[in-house]
Amino acid sequence: MNKTASPAHITTKTLLPVAINGWEMFLEDQGRSQNTIKAFLSDVRLLTQFSSPDQTIGAITTDELNRFFEWMEKGRGIACSPKTLSRRITSVKSFFRWLHQHGTLTIDPAEKVLQRSAISPLPQVLTNDEYESVLLVADRHRRDKKPDARPYTLVALMLATAIKKSECLGIHVNHIELESKNGPFLFVRYASPANRYKERKIELQDDWVEAYKEYLSQYQPTDQVFLWSPRRLEYLLEDIGEEAGLSKHLSFDMCRWTSALRDYQDGIEPDKIRQKLGVSKIQWRELFIKLKQLNGELK
Repeated sequence: MNKTASPAHITTKTLLPVAINGWEMFLEDQGRSQNTIKAFLSDVRLLTQFSSPDQTIGAITTDELNRFFEWMEKGRGIACSPKTLSRRITSVKSFFRWLHQHGTLTIDPAEKVLQRSAISPLPQVLTNDEYESVLLVADRHRRDKKPDARPYTLVALMLATAIKKSECLGIHVNHIELESKNGPFLFVRYASPANRYKERKIELQDDWVEAYKEYLSQYQPTDQVFLWSPRRLEYLLEDIGEEAGLSKHLSFDMCRWTSALRDYQDGIEPDKIRQKLGVSKIQWRELFIKLKQLNGELK
């Protein structure tokens, strides 16, 4: 299917299931992952359970979509959490936006459907004292009788860059540039074309670079920087947290949020923090609310 032109075989009189099949082809052409496509289709196909079998896409109205989501929430008889409902609204909006943008529908009936955000609980972050203690403990391992730069290399990178666990595991030696004329940086890269918008360059601090060179000398990675399983690295962070006397479990997520919050408190522009985190403007809305709450600005 042509990605830019209107899907020629789909019109306002096309039945809903047929149009959904066309959308599936489009999503595959866009390089979306099979899990993403499966989730999108599962959400939108619920609409066929609510609508009449001969429902055409041109006859679907905003009122009908609102009734559909009310049915899903209260009348279907199957539990639908706020998070699931929010995701399903997003899927349906994406489907109708595609039909509208490609010229099949002159009016997008889902555009005025209210998006309901399911705000999850606030994440845990490190206090300033805990932050310093964690780095101190990790740095101490570099200076033991048997020096080990791995703890500091890992935790200081997480606290400085705010990358996710999966991004950390995806770092290869050639993703870290130490000799750039603009200073050292980490290039966060993705294999899938669908995730290219998340790719970004993040500056690295000189003290981390020094520890990283020690790490390279000690462990000599040739491809993947951190050669261990996700669980092993999680244990490593937990061990650092315990040595630092934390009452909470130090985790990848805690490091990511701590990094973002410290940037916000340091006066970094919100959009620069968003870009550093590698999230879309839509995702950023909820994350920014959480940052403000963590900073004591909102209840």
